[in-house]
Amino acid sequence: SPSGRRSEGPPTLQPPRRTVRPSPMGQQVRFTDELRSLAGAKWEAVINHRFTDALAAGTIDRDVLARYLVQDHRFLDSFVVLLSSMVAAAPSLAARIPGCQFLALITGRENTYFERSFAALGVDDAARESAPDTAPTVAFKALMRDAAKATYSEMLAVLVAAEWSYQSWGERVLPAAVQEPFTSREWVDLHSGEYFGSVVEYLRGLLDEAAATMTPAERAAVEVRFLAAVDIELAFFDAAYEDS
Repeated sequence: SPSGRRSEGPPTLQPPRRTVRPSPMGQQVRFTDELRSLAGAKWEAVINHRFTDALAAGTIDRDVLARYLVQDHRFLDSFVVLLSSMVAAAPSLAARIPGCQFLALITGRENTYFERSFAALGVDDAARESAPDTAPTVAFKALMRDAAKATYSEMLAVLVAAEWSYQSWGERVLPAAVQEPFTSREWVDLHSGEYFGSVVEYLRGLLDEAAATMTPAERAAVEVRFLAAVDIELAFFDAAYEDS
């Protein structure tokens, strides 16, 4: 970013108490770690995608980045609905406040990044409006809107998959990230650093805590949501390289 600072936002969050289970080797295993393990190679493909490497290097094709940002901004409203629904369903004020703070960043600094990037990349309103939704965008909108009407744990499953996978690639490429252009650097900054790390830990902590009282059927539903989100994340990166 122009200031050279990373992931500006509210103060680092204090995550809720984690719910963990003993592993066969006696170590503690978090439920969210189990979900990531279930995603397997798909998770690795997301966080090591060529898009993320090219973005950090500042060598990403402008048309690829423009296609990606147009589509990503398309489901911002659905993401806000999902995050807001999770905040409303959270069990306490303490569990809601960090989500509200993150919501302010999404609708403030992140949305402003989109508008500045569209201007820098020469993407006018007509181009943004005329581009059709890609299949992954349609799928993400549907997943987020549907999860927003489902259980609290299912809402968290989609949020954790989206934010944790982005933090994972953001931290991976950060050491190699160039300062300019801002269209590359600031997208990395938004998904790395202490504040964003605290957001991911907050979301994971809520889901780990909820896992303590889930029925087997509820756990299965959460797994389906998490794995669906990871699948779409991978398809979304791939779609940026497909000519519209």
